[in-house]
Amino acid sequence: MQGDPTQFETIGSRLGFRVVNDTASTLELAWRGPRFPAFLCLSIAVVLLAISIPIVQAIQLRGFTGAAGSLWYFPLMNIILFGIAIYLITQHRMIIIDVAQKRVTLQRRSAWRVHRLTLDFAEIERIVLGTDHVESGFALAGSTASQAFPVPSLRVETAQRATVLLDRGSRRRLEEVAQRIGAKLGRAVETA
Repeated sequence: MQGDPTQFETIGSRLGFRVVNDTASTLELAWRGPRFPAFLCLSIAVVLLAISIPIVQAIQLRGFTGAAGSLWYFPLMNIILFGIAIYLITQHRMIIIDVAQKRVTLQRRSAWRVHRLTLDFAEIERIVLGTDHVESGFALAGSTASQAFPVPSLRVETAQRATVLLDRGSRRRLEEVAQRIGAKLGRAVETA
């Protein structure tokens, strides 16, 4: 195994890979990131651009002493929203199963860095379709108490008893993806 399996644990509860390429020699699965929040941030930033440009021009002419000087935070907020939107849009994950080379490659990429994890077929002991307990707090209905919620997950377990998260999502969709992965790896899918 080359890479760190903890880099592929997700903060969010669900991923949702889709099949990009399924041939006799390869299986490629892709996840293109959180699209709704990314485009929401981008659209808010574009709307704020109409306010930010006149504020920046007024600050350039009169400095921070004028009425527009007290609105300095609008351009700053606009830059931050553009940064968040770019980061979310560039999120990309891939799972590539190469039957010819007997290798599984997981790749996590953003605008700033790339993480890779490579496993040989011989290192993989089993494929497990189970349930993860995802910690969540304020993100669900304004709750501040830390709670764990069960989420169906698909993992591979290595000979060293390390587990690597492949995907989270609905049980029905994960069963279909697990059967494809199991067929390529030559392993039966176990249900935990």
